Amino acid sequence: MSDLERYYRILELEPGATLEEVNQAYKDLVFVWHPDRIPKENLRLQQKAQDKLKAINEAREKLRSVKTKHQSTHKQPSSSPFHYETPSQTSQAPSKHNPDLSGKDYSRANLSNKDLSGRNLSYANLSGANLSDTFMHKVNLRGANLSEANLFRANLLLADLREANLRAANLIGADLSGADLRGADLRGARIRSGERLLVKLIGANLAGAIMPDGEIHQ
Repeated sequence: MSDLERYYRILELEPGATLEEVNQAYKDLVFVWHPDRIPKENLRLQQKAQDKLKAINEAREKLRSVKTKHQSTHKQPSSSPFHYETPSQTSQAPSKHNPDLSGKDYSRANLSNKDLSGRNLSYANLSGANLSDTFMHKVNLRGANLSEANLFRANLLLADLREANLRAANLIGADLSGADLRGADLRGARIRSGERLLVKLIGANLAGAIMPDGEIHQ
């Protein structure tokens, strides 16, 4: 088995999978094997999770490198001699080389499926942004404006959301396990379908948070 085939197998993909499929498989497996989801006292599983993450990260990086190189060599020239990039194309895509994005304006930006884990987005404007399926493990969103943002199935494990504005945000399917939501404003946020709660809040700190119904969590 070649190294390339092994990387596909690690990510549970068929050889030739697209870059989008590689990224999605990576996020799915990180979600399953992240050590924070495993009891600290289970040292055997903790070590297994660490080994899995190391292999998953290596496979993702190798496959992304191969596919990015392939895309650049096969890129077709523009049919027009002039190419104009809109502000949303140039300024609304967070650079992975700049983890400090505090105070930035990403209102109405399409950030779906992005990996924003560990970034500092404190006090950023993300109102109305599309953050569906976005990976935001340990992201700093303290004081951020997420009003009317779409956080469908977003991964916000251990995120800092203190005093964040989540009014009318769509949180259906989001994972907020271990997140710090102290003082956050969730008025009007979508978290239920009928009587069924559809947001993961295992271990989340909701002290002083304003809940969707307007009640302050004690």
